[in-house]
Amino acid sequence: MKWNWEQKGWPEFAFDTSAMKHFEERFLSESGILFGAIKHLDDDGISKLRIDILSDESLRTSEIEGEYLNRASIQSSIRRHFGLQYDRNLSRPFEHGIAEMMTAVYESYAEPLSCKTICKWQKLICAGRNDLESVGCYRTHEEPMRIVSGSLDAPKIHFIAPPSKDVPVEMARFIKWFNASSSTGQSALSALTRSGIAHLYFVSIHPFEDGNGRIARALAEKSLAQAVGHPTLIALAQIINDRRKKYYDALANNSRKLEITEWLTFFARSVLDAQSYTLRLIEFVIAKNKFLARFDTQLNPRQKKVLLRIFEAGPDGFEGGLSAANYRSISKAASATATRDLAGLTAKGALIRTGERKSTRYFLNL
Repeated sequence: MKWNWEQKGWPEFAFDTSAMKHFEERFLSESGILFGAIKHLDDDGISKLRIDILSDESLRTSEIEGEYLNRASIQSSIRRHFGLQYDRNLSRPFEHGIAEMMTAVYESYAEPLSCKTICKWQKLICAGRNDLESVGCYRTHEEPMRIVSGSLDAPKIHFIAPPSKDVPVEMARFIKWFNASSSTGQSALSALTRSGIAHLYFVSIHPFEDGNGRIARALAEKSLAQAVGHPTLIALAQIINDRRKKYYDALANNSRKLEITEWLTFFARSVLDAQSYTLRLIEFVIAKNKFLARFDTQLNPRQKKVLLRIFEAGPDGFEGGLSAANYRSISKAASATATRDLAGLTAKGALIRTGERKSTRYFLNL
């Protein structure tokens, strides 16, 4: 069977609009809730939320492609971009490049898409790479662009992209479609539908030697931001990374057909789950601020250090809860001191204690 780009009608994708209606309505409704929740944060809270989500998304979108980067280095680059204090010793080419791309997507969401923009993103992603023929421009090699897995002697072919010679024409058509399909364009599409098509359409062309998946997800986020009129700050890469196999299976299952309702519904559910995750994160930040305002003057330096470390772990905290051993490790306190500190935090209502003896665990009382 032919690949999608080889079929008659390409790139006119077909889908069931009725299957998307509920998803589209929920996305717009929850976008309003999310935007309203962010307004409850002060400037520092918004800044931290933005840095945390952009850092995590940079990290996760790379992990989806099998690249494991340093979060502290990414966060340092993002802080530097926004004019905040950062650690000069942590900035490395790979982390700095993906951080710059993610902040560019965040800041320029409203701008029309162009070849120059996409090529700039790819150049940032591939910063420090010397194993590619083409960086910051479309691929030009004559051999087929294949997506494969498995061993070299028995590779499994998941997809073969259009020949390099066809990429400039395909990308010019894609960019024209992307701009025309925005909410203000001549061929406007609803938010999730446009975003999902943009992702699949772009990876089907696979215009670059590397970085196509990360750029496809960036385009999906840009599309969603244009739909709601502001940066979305949703954890899309986080959710996709959590269901990576299903994500790749959904892409593979829709690479040989132009009817893509299956892909769009999978993608829509991922976006909605990403929205819910971000809303939970915002609620956590608000609860954290209230918690610290309530207990700040009642904490000794050791207790404050441990609580802040728990907050850094996010809404889920430490897996399985905080143990006395965790407390000693973080605070560097002696066993008797740690016991007193934990008892004090429990008595104040800052922590909730569960279990007994070696099974005793402590959780934030939010």
